[in-house]
Amino acid sequence: MVQYSAARLDASFAALSDATRRGVLEALGRGEASITELANQFQMTLTGMKKHVAVLEEAGLVTSEKIGRVRTCRLVTSGLEEEAAWIERYRQRWALRFEALDEIVEDLKQREHQNVGKE
Repeated sequence: MVQYSAARLDASFAALSDATRRGVLEALGRGEASITELANQFQMTLTGMKKHVAVLEEAGLVTSEKIGRVRTCRLVTSGLEEEAAWIERYRQRWALRFEALDEIVEDLKQREHQNVGKE
């Protein structure tokens, strides 16, 4: 059984719960960007964007590097693997439950069809 770090999942899902941070991840998926570029793209202050980037860094989804006066951000390549595995585990559980429900519904339809024929 795969073990998941509760703290890691909590940090990741908390980071992903914000639309701006999801947008930052999407933007960085197209290539690295400075804090200034991200702030301009999302029409927010540098301080606000720095806070968003800090949350993403704490979750292990983004890394940044300061060269001179410019802080450049990029995605972490393995950023959501553990989270995706956790989601997949639950997706599989629900898929099995829906398959079982489909079988019950099909069985009930067949019984109903058989009872209609007897009347």
